[in-house]
Amino acid sequence: MKRMVGIFVCAMFLLCGGGFALAADPEPIVIGFNLEMTGQVAAYGQAGWEGANLIKEIVKPEVLGRPVVFRLLDNKSDRVEAANAAARLIEHDKAVAIIGTTISGNMLAAGEVCEKNKVPIIGPTTTNPLTTQGKKYVFRACFIDPFQARIAATYCYRDLGAKTAAILSDISNDYCVALGKFFQEQFEALGGKVVSVTYCKAGDQDYSAQLTEIKSKNPDVIYIPNYYTEAALAIRQARDLGITQPVFGADGIATEEFLAIGGPAVEGVQHTTFWHEKAAVTEIGKKYVELYKQKFGQDKEVNVFGALTADCYLIVMDAIRRAGSADPTAVAQAIEDTENLEVVTGPVTIENGDAIKPVVFRVVKNGRWEYSSIVYP
Repeated sequence: MKRMVGIFVCAMFLLCGGGFALAADPEPIVIGFNLEMTGQVAAYGQAGWEGANLIKEIVKPEVLGRPVVFRLLDNKSDRVEAANAAARLIEHDKAVAIIGTTISGNMLAAGEVCEKNKVPIIGPTTTNPLTTQGKKYVFRACFIDPFQARIAATYCYRDLGAKTAAILSDISNDYCVALGKFFQEQFEALGGKVVSVTYCKAGDQDYSAQLTEIKSKNPDVIYIPNYYTEAALAIRQARDLGITQPVFGADGIATEEFLAIGGPAVEGVQHTTFWHEKAAVTEIGKKYVELYKQKFGQDKEVNVFGALTADCYLIVMDAIRRAGSADPTAVAQAIEDTENLEVVTGPVTIENGDAIKPVVFRVVKNGRWEYSSIVYP
């Protein structure tokens, strides 16, 4: 009898893979990242990936008793690549949610893929209203362009006392053109006059024609809602031409690269952005700032694109937890139901795919971005 028991025990030992205590590891939950790691706006994607890896040191990548793994694809700052990356993350990597892209044009392409496949995608900094319009699976963790542009126009008219303005937009990017349009609408509704609207294209190096026209109109303020490289180059050339009027920008210049390219010429430039470390009000935000400083140095400013990407991670993790499931449809509904969730950049509520968030003002002082003020919706 003992011999039979021994044989049975050995058989069970072999069937169980070598021991009774062994059990299959829980299946990982995949979160995809569709970021601009190379190309025109690589600084955004690189900062976002940095933030994603930083926040998971604070909030463990585990939910519903399952590990969470990241899958990163580089969309190369290109719409077609962004759509392809979304498809691959869904079909090959089986991502339950995707974080990124960081720019609106790419999100419009990637969002269509996610909407068709019913997999949620959330953009850290995709501000164009069209990205979420009519969508059930596309979200954002930031404010929208009409809000920031109108706040900027109101500030220029009321606080700076500007009665006339010039706008220089990048016509190759919907984001830039839309911001210029919203700024003009608000500025003129307040009683101001936009005396010049000129355009450039991504990659342009010479802005003399546009700046010559702007100089001839002598506006009180210049609004340049472009990405960091083009904006910095235009401002440098404007100062070289003797254009001294104040320049206001949008969230697209919220990078260290803008400061490096612009140099002394961008001193005094102001812009609207999503957040600043001095505006950290949540406990998770304070922990994030502390860890960032530990890793990158006390003098290094916390990058806002990384902070918003960290927000996306927290939103997705919270949604999976509340849904009690990693089913993409359930996760999407839970993201939409997000209310007063404390993330790195402050409490966030999602309504119709959009985040209800304040606008922060920053100014370049002594070659650094400095916090100026905050405006709540």
